[in-house]
Amino acid sequence: MSGERLILASKSAARRAMLEGAGVPFSVHVAEVDEDVVKAAHDPADAAGLALELARVKALAVSRHDPEAWVLGADQTLAFAGGLVSKAPSMTAARAQLAAMRGRSHQLHSAAALARNGQVVWSDVDTVTLRVRDFSDVFLDAYLTAEGEALLASVGSYRLEGMGAQLFEAVDGDYFTVLGMPLWPVLAELRRAGVLAT
Repeated sequence: MSGERLILASKSAARRAMLEGAGVPFSVHVAEVDEDVVKAAHDPADAAGLALELARVKALAVSRHDPEAWVLGADQTLAFAGGLVSKAPSMTAARAQLAAMRGRSHQLHSAAALARNGQVVWSDVDTVTLRVRDFSDVFLDAYLTAEGEALLASVGSYRLEGMGAQLFEAVDGDYFTVLGMPLWPVLAELRRAGVLAT
């Protein structure tokens, strides 16, 4: 392959799995970013813009430490009922979150940014609309028991690649965007950057 190095500035297992599955060579260096500070300075009504800003900030944070590498930052936000939904702090909060979304739609915004030499050279965001089915309390409790506290690592308290698929009746958009990164645009940019062969 090329001599270009790629660093993923994310601790997300789903993003690592996407890149590994696509045959992308990379290393991981988790960005040390205070997301609450970024969120506080951003318009909460602009969920897509916030995802993009968080992806850029993460890519820049790592790029400053290793300027010669290509650094991929990524983030995801969930917009529901006119506001932002964050990761649930507890299983009780996760249950309440999922119950509130029952029978309604929400949007996931997944963003990615590529930085080099301490500058963002590319960024993109993609949006998916997910329609949650009107599931029963019995199903919800079974789901929470089966998935456990691992759900607390996911915005929205679900993983579509697991039992969480049963929460939905329709998804309008790209599967990879649901998982946390707009993979097709990322791969195209990595080819342009010389990280991947054309």
